[in-house]
Amino acid sequence: MQLTKIFGITIICLSILFLGFQSLGWELEAFGVKALTLVLLALLYFISVKSKHILFILFLLLFTTAEVYNYFTFNLLPADDAPLDMYYIVGNSFFMLSYVFLIGRVLSLMDIKKALTRFPIQILLLATLGIFVTYMITDLSISSTPLDYAYFIELFYNALIMILVSLSLINYMYKDTKKSMNLLIGCIFIVFSEVIQIAYYYITDYDNTLNVVYSVFLVAAFVFFYLQSRLEDEPERVLSYSEVEA
Repeated sequence: MQLTKIFGITIICLSILFLGFQSLGWELEAFGVKALTLVLLALLYFISVKSKHILFILFLLLFTTAEVYNYFTFNLLPADDAPLDMYYIVGNSFFMLSYVFLIGRVLSLMDIKKALTRFPIQILLLATLGIFVTYMITDLSISSTPLDYAYFIELFYNALIMILVSLSLINYMYKDTKKSMNLLIGCIFIVFSEVIQIAYYYITDYDNTLNVVYSVFLVAAFVFFYLQSRLEDEPERVLSYSEVEA
């Protein structure tokens, strides 16, 4: 218990330091603190959570690996004659794979067949909205990216985060528990952070205010992910169609 408190206080202090570096525009230092914070958060998960799930473990490990990798390759650029930016590809691959495992974790929490039969209209609307938002966000980011292969990477990346938030919403409707609510809020913050990060890099001229907002959302997402991981699965209370509409 004492070790858990020490880890918790250290993570809080590092999160504040991370936000401070971001607000000052010290991106390299912020990347380093963020990577260290996620390493400690992963260790805290292993120490304090009794019922660990392999898919959530893999999500944490891969997301942390991506952040550490981004820190060490922050100032590295591909050669002028290189056909591919391997730093960009490897870093995004780690993030995408981590989201795949988080999506798998969300799917493991519910009976997807029952959810499909109970919420067909809602799922259809979410799918339509997800496709629209995915293409819109991808077009915004690629407009400033001259690499042809980057379009498919960004498209797949954005599709994953939209699938993640859509499934977490369906899971909340299916379960209606505190654990599913915390997971949904965490996924929403992840999506917000990703969208704002796209605006920071591709739309605005590196507006530092957006960088700070992105950082706050990212920290909030992992706070809720940690909170939901501490809760045991509760018996689902599947909402009826009339309750969802109300």
